[in-house]
Amino acid sequence: MLSRVFGLSRRSFDSLSEQEILALAISSEEDDSRIYRAYADGLHEAFPRSAKVFEGMAEEEDGHRAALIELHRARFGERIPLIRREHVRGFYQRKPDWLVRPLGIERVRGQAEEMERQAERFYREAMKRTSDAGTRKLLGDLAAAESGHGELAHDLEAEHVPDSAKTEEVSTERRQFILTYVQPGLAGLMDGSVSTLAPIFAAAFATGDTWQTFLVGLSASVGAGISMGFTEAAHDDGKLSGRGSPLKRGLASGIMTAVGGLGHALPYLIPHFWTATAIAAVVVFVELWAIAYIQNRFMETPFLRAALQVVLGGSLVLAAGVLIGNA
Repeated sequence: MLSRVFGLSRRSFDSLSEQEILALAISSEEDDSRIYRAYADGLHEAFPRSAKVFEGMAEEEDGHRAALIELHRARFGERIPLIRREHVRGFYQRKPDWLVRPLGIERVRGQAEEMERQAERFYREAMKRTSDAGTRKLLGDLAAAESGHGELAHDLEAEHVPDSAKTEEVSTERRQFILTYVQPGLAGLMDGSVSTLAPIFAAAFATGDTWQTFLVGLSASVGAGISMGFTEAAHDDGKLSGRGSPLKRGLASGIMTAVGGLGHALPYLIPHFWTATAIAAVVVFVELWAIAYIQNRFMETPFLRAALQVVLGGSLVLAAGVLIGNA
């Protein structure tokens, strides 16, 4: 067990034979081809033009794999040793496509560039370990090809993704981000910040007890977060509306709802009532202006209108809580 954790059961790269290096190159090219096709599948619905770029990259990796297999057949026969990246200590690893989701355009392009740099370094190191002229030539050619994949990607983009399509894809990506994360998160932050004002400040002024007020704020915030999260996730599966994963939207809404309420509940951990209340009031002010900023930044609501709506609404709820607590 410990040997697996610390990588002691893996082979060192220096211990690999020329046949094993070729086998490792073959399996690596197979994996990269699969990853590029997974990227293409993930981008196909929202970014069909960029998906074609990654299909082209996958076909290029298939060509590399075929050349390596022919070389292995000529030198070592038909039986290719089973050796993969995870069998070699210190060898670069690839993230499965589900770990880099959501597949944003820039994120996937950056991941692809890193893949090509790692592959180039591998082929250049592999060249140092082989004495056969034909093998060295192929590995050198593959290193040069991996180095030139940036140009290939640009050529494929020029063919499949003209400037107008890039602009459209960037707009689509931003819209998807807003629908999946910003809108639910903003709704949660507004609900958590505003709806908990009345019970928290009513409890504060009614009891004068900071610990009891904190417990009221904690229960209100967590309860509202759970309610908002489940409501957001359950009422729309995202298939027809295009708003994305209900799980992601539910988490964004639920977490931001809880954060909005806890912001002005946490100061009541301070045992001095008026100090805690003053800090909570400052936090409320910051929360309301943050909501106005997010509305202006992502929802394109004029800042003054957003500030008026949020600050006025929050002030009314706060005043209601104070008046009820003093009743």
